[in-house]
Amino acid sequence: MSNLTKLDFGALDISGKNYLTWALDAQIHLSVEGHGDTIKEGNKSSDQQKAKAMIFLRRHLHEDLKNEYLTVTDPHVLWKNLKDRYDHQKAVILPKARYEWMHLRLQDFKSVSDYNSAMFRITSKLLLCGEKVTDEDMLEKTFSTFHASNVLLQQHYREKGFIKYSDLISCLLVAEQNNELLMKNHEARKIMNY
Repeated sequence: MSNLTKLDFGALDISGKNYLTWALDAQIHLSVEGHGDTIKEGNKSSDQQKAKAMIFLRRHLHEDLKNEYLTVTDPHVLWKNLKDRYDHQKAVILPKARYEWMHLRLQDFKSVSDYNSAMFRITSKLLLCGEKVTDEDMLEKTFSTFHASNVLLQQHYREKGFIKYSDLISCLLVAEQNNELLMKNHEARKIMNY
């Protein structure tokens, strides 16, 4: 029989590959529901709060994990067991995220939007693993990976003195859209002249 209750976020996979995002989502949802303390060491949560937290956590576990932890009734114990089992994912994800960061280059993307998506995907992984990524880091990564033919453009954007990465990306997106419009107008003019 299928699960009739819609999940708030994806269930924790048996492989643990989604553990870091799952743990963050679970913590946020438990806090919103007023049950965030139930997973903390030495908490003074009531039995009812613990039961509600267990229902929530179990609902967001792969069926095999539910069976493995069937006898666990304390959300803190379940949380600790899952952390012990899957927290090693940081050691798997971090080297790959560092590699992706090192090889991230604006010039390798067809659009600013695609680059921006990759930037946030990679920085999110780094942040989940405890790495610090600042706006300054993101700005420098972007400036230093412009295509060689765009050196003057890169210098122009550097001179604008952006402090926030989002401001630079907004400016690049507008410029990209304006360039596309100019190209469309140019192509339309060529067709009309024939």
